[in-house]
Amino acid sequence: MSTEQTEHGQGGVYSSQGKEFTRDSNYITDRVVAHPVEPGHHLVEPGRYRLVVARACPWAHRSTIVRELLGLEDVISMGVCGPTHDADSWTFDLDPGGVDPVLGIPRLKDAYEKRFPGYPRGITVPALVEVATGEVVTNDFAQMTLDFSTQWSDFHAPGAPDLYPEALRGEMDEVMERIYTEVNNGVYRCGFAGSQESYNVAFTRLFTALDWLEERLSTRRYLMGERITEADVRLFTTLVRFDAVYHGHFKCNRNKLTEMPVLWAYARDLYQRPGFGNTVDFEQIKQHYYIVHKDLNPLQIVPLGPEESGWLTPHGRESLG
Repeated sequence: MSTEQTEHGQGGVYSSQGKEFTRDSNYITDRVVAHPVEPGHHLVEPGRYRLVVARACPWAHRSTIVRELLGLEDVISMGVCGPTHDADSWTFDLDPGGVDPVLGIPRLKDAYEKRFPGYPRGITVPALVEVATGEVVTNDFAQMTLDFSTQWSDFHAPGAPDLYPEALRGEMDEVMERIYTEVNNGVYRCGFAGSQESYNVAFTRLFTALDWLEERLSTRRYLMGERITEADVRLFTTLVRFDAVYHGHFKCNRNKLTEMPVLWAYARDLYQRPGFGNTVDFEQIKQHYYIVHKDLNPLQIVPLGPEESGWLTPHGRESLG
């Protein structure tokens, strides 16, 4: 999630035609890999990198879930920015003195500028920063979590799940692409539509995809079958924000998540697992969207609801596998 443009998500901008929201997807595509073989590859090494996130951000949330599911907490340290930011940078408001205790910087922008003076794009989370140099390595959020699964395997905890199983990757990539374009990005397309026409199209696309997911998950416990994969992580971070933010703030109001019985049970199933629910901070989520998005919420009033206790009610999904 970036700090540029109106959306304050991963570099979102408006296109010039139809006032439709489009997302700037030009990231720093360096990778951290077990066996570097080409320029832009950095060596996997415990303690070398710090993952910088914000608990409010759905894109960064993916990385915190995957890091915990794989047991990489002692291998990749994590810095947490506050839920709000200015137009310039995410900041370490939650740390004493407003400075990250490992990187020694008050703004994530400092790590971007250290490597790329005058960095022209949005300052986004999640970002991997090399501790010794203080330089950002990558902010390519989609590749980052796949690399946690495939490149850091020597450091996974015993019994860690295979979140990107090789035998399923063909179908899984298609499922994740549809989730990204229609759901993860779909809620933003509704929220930042610049015309009634573009909003109507975005709304229809989003709920068509949610209906597809409702049907898909009616016969399988998780998106790819009986085991949790990266696909579930990517869907969860949107679902967990749906009623708290997207339903009202982004006008995604055909129905609430709690009114879609299969998706609501599925989301509770994940929430109640270590790595999912314990990485959710509803207060920071609401603070970010309702305070930072002043164009959508000029008075910056943060809603007190919805009630959170429902997330811990029985989900009944055990019978599916």
